[in-house]
Order: sequence, then structure tokens, then C-alpha cells
Amino acid sequence: MKTFMLAFFLVVFALGINHPSVSQQKTILINNVEIFNGKDANTIKGNVLIEGNTIKKISSSPIPTNKSANVKIIDGKGKFLMPGLIDAHYHAMFSNLSQIALLTGNIGFVNLVAGKNAESLLMKGFTSIRDLGGPVFGLKQAIDAGVISGPRIWPSGAFISQTGGHGDFRLPNDVPSDASNGFSYAERINAAAIADSPDAVRLKAREQLMLGASQIKLMAGGGVSSVYDPLDVTQYTEAEIRAAVEAAENWGTYVTVHAYTPRAIQQSIRAGVKCIDHGQMIDEETVKMMVDKGVFWSLQPFIDEGDKGVLSPDSRAKQLEMYQGTDTAFELAKKYKMKIAFGSDVLFDAQKASLTGVQLLKMKRWFSNVEILQMATGNNGELLALSGKRSPYTGKLGVIEEGALADILLINGNLIQNLELINEPEKNILVVIKDGKIYKNSIQ
Repeated sequence: MKTFMLAFFLVVFALGINHPSVSQQKTILINNVEIFNGKDANTIKGNVLIEGNTIKKISSSPIPTNKSANVKIIDGKGKFLMPGLIDAHYHAMFSNLSQIALLTGNIGFVNLVAGKNAESLLMKGFTSIRDLGGPVFGLKQAIDAGVISGPRIWPSGAFISQTGGHGDFRLPNDVPSDASNGFSYAERINAAAIADSPDAVRLKAREQLMLGASQIKLMAGGGVSSVYDPLDVTQYTEAEIRAAVEAAENWGTYVTVHAYTPRAIQQSIRAGVKCIDHGQMIDEETVKMMVDKGVFWSLQPFIDEGDKGVLSPDSRAKQLEMYQGTDTAFELAKKYKMKIAFGSDVLFDAQKASLTGVQLLKMKRWFSNVEILQMATGNNGELLALSGKRSPYTGKLGVIEEGALADILLINGNLIQNLELINEPEKNILVVIKDGKIYKNSIQ
């Protein structure tokens, strides 16, 4: 009976549900566009043919096709065509609600808020996100099944954290921990997983992989929004981090870590971590180590935007301390020509989460428009590919090239010349295609 029920469950969700607002076309031809390929500044004028969910042909010459009902032809009118944007550090479940609402509210409400935000995120041009912590598996399943619209999601599942670490959301009166009291609410909803010792970390990593994690997220150092840990503390031992790395590598994927300081980053690299998220307090020696080991750097544009009252006074003080290193981190990244991933890492702030273009524009402090676009497309696509066969979607992303997945935007203006256009997505993002399906078409 159990086998039958499992088979029934899998079949139901494999069939999927087509979202009523999505245009289902077997073939899409987009003519007369200026194509940014996600890799370099040399745009070309041409036409793009999509068959199924794949870019079939790119040509500066006309692409012949029939005009049957299964073919959608879009006159691009010389507009700017580019890969869908990718956010490499997102928290789909944690971006729009306060921390207290997330930890005390009904998880059904949290899912509905996250679902609405996912639809908005797609309409703002983000066709993929790497979700680095939170109970996101249900949201991903709903998007993939067509229940709601939203970006592709590379899920990490629960933050894996040591006791008192950046992912420990328990109250002080939960200590000392007592197994007979059961798990905390954050653990029960798979928002966080507390693990101390290599064996415990290995188990928690394997549980997230079992649930469908495409990469593992570990907390390797102090954080801004967390209650117990000063910013400078190093979390986990090398042996504990290595246990997660071994579990991930056995599963064909990798570990990324939250870390700001040289000590936390260096320990993580020695343990085999393939990606560092943050690193604002880094030094030159540590950057050289990242370059030598080929570690990916997901570095966010954290600069002071004033006190919005979202954080406690203690967390605000930690935030200001961390901000002081941001310029140096980006300068070192440029000095050593590191390939940077773009990610927003918005937490507990609905207003900030709604301003997706603003997060991209912050990068202008250090980079040109085309460099920023390369980060948010081609570079981030390479980072997603680190998941190997654990990637939830088969195919290449972040680029416009033959054989790549058809995640495409058509923009009312050249973003290389004027990146500020991204601040008005309703007006300037004319077409949104994800997986070869048209989610928005205002050019007709």
C-alpha cells in the first residue's frame, strides 16, 4: 500500500499543472533583436528560434519557420534580448516577512507570501535563484508543477548551523538542549538544522540532500541578523565542515558557506568548500587562497542604506562593522580578476525585496554595466552548474547560445548603455520567457 501511495504521489506531481497565464508554444521565433549573450559586451543583431525549452538557432539572417498555430512569432523591433537574470543568494521564504513573523506565524501564510513574491520576482526578470536557506522545497514544487509562476529554484533547504551559530533561531530558554523536548519550531519547518560534531553535520547534510537540496549551506562564521554570535567568531571546526563537504561530494554537489572573516573563510577552504558567500571582511592573503583553490565568490553589494528599524541595535552595530569591509572586498576581487556571483541576500524586509533592480544598480559602485550583467547571467549560470547532476534542471543557463535553456528577457532599451531601465520592470521588461514558455509579452 505504501509503495502504491508513493507512486501515485510522484505521478500526480510529475504531470504538473499548467498555469493559466502562461503561453504554451512548441516553437517561438523572436525576430529583429539586439542580443547580449551573457558572456561579453559584443552584442549582435539577429533572430532567435526556440523549440521546446531550448534555444535552437541564433542567426543574423532570417530563420525560416512555418506559421502554424504551434509557432509564436514575436517582432522584437530592435529591442535588447538577454538571458534571464539569476540571483545567486536569495531567501525565497525569508525575504518579505519579519523574523518574528517567520518564527511565530503559520507556515501556510509564509508559503503564500513567498509564492506571491516568487511571481513578482519572475516578472522583474529573475528566472532563476539559488536559495541559500529556508523551507523552500514546497514552493519550488509548486512552481515546477505550474501551480504558480516563479523562478527556477536551486534549493539548499535548512541552514545547517552549530549551537549558537548564525542559523540558531532558538530562544535562550531552550538551552540546555533536551532531546525529550523535541525540535524547535525553526527545525520542525526545516528552516534551520542545528548540528554539533562531524557525525551530526553529516546527518543533517544528508537529510537536506534527501529532500532535494542542490547544494548544502553551512554557517561558518558570525552573522548580522543572528542573536548569539559576534561577527568575528569562527563557527564549526574544519572536521565538521569537511563532514558536510564529503556528504555533498558523495552526492555529486558542493557546500557553500556563510562567512565574513579570513579565519572562517580559510578554514572552510581547507575543508573543501567550493563557494564563499559574503566575505566582506576578507584580507588579501585569503583572496589569494580563494584564487589558488578555484573557489567561487558570491559577494553581495552590502553598503549602508541607513537604519530602517528592521534590525535590533546589536545587529545594526554588527551590520555597520561588516559594511566597512565591502569596498576592500570588491577592490581585492577586481585586483585578482575573480569571477564574482551576484546575489541580493535580502532578509526580513518586504520593501527591499520589492526593489530588485536597486540591488543590481548598487554594483555600479565597483563595476561597469556590462560587468554587472555578466555577473547576473553568465557568471551566476556557472555557479549554478556547480551542482552537477544535483541541479534540478537539465541544461545551460545564463547565456544566449544554441543549445542553452530558453530563459530570455526582451528589454525596452539597451541595459549595457542604461542599466537604470531595470528599475521599472513593468514598463521596460517587455517579454519574459522561462523554460521556453512565455510568462509575459507586452510587445505582441
